[in-house]
Amino acid sequence: MSDPKTILVLCTGNSARSIMAEAYLNHIGQGLWRAVSAGSQPTGRVNPFALTTLISAGIPAPSAARSKSWHEFSRPGSPPIDVVLTVCDNAANETCPHFPGSAQKIHIGFPDPAATDGSDAAKAESFRAVFAAMRPKLDALVADLNRGPG
Repeated sequence: MSDPKTILVLCTGNSARSIMAEAYLNHIGQGLWRAVSAGSQPTGRVNPFALTTLISAGIPAPSAARSKSWHEFSRPGSPPIDVVLTVCDNAANETCPHFPGSAQKIHIGFPDPAATDGSDAAKAESFRAVFAAMRPKLDALVADLNRGPG
């Protein structure tokens, strides 16, 4: 079996949506896809509601989850990136650095659950709703990628 192809999930802060998408893509990737995530302006910390949402859904959180810059994946010697997936509109409109590999660029935008104000219950519900919206779209993305060009 060949090495898995890599999906780089981008968002501005790399604290919520991209973290959840990374974890879910790794969960459904079936050894064919490996996801990593980064941000154009990383917050430096993973939003705890993102991790709680994943755990509640039975999805393993990324090991050593951390908010990191997309520049980590554009350096010489970085692993090749097969797909760049932006999950927020801000990151989709930014000029990305060059990533090693022949990255296909895809955008599937989701609202930012980290922008939710109010109680912890309201924030948790916002994260659950965004993650619930992500799942079928990411399932469809992986199915399309597995079918290949057609």
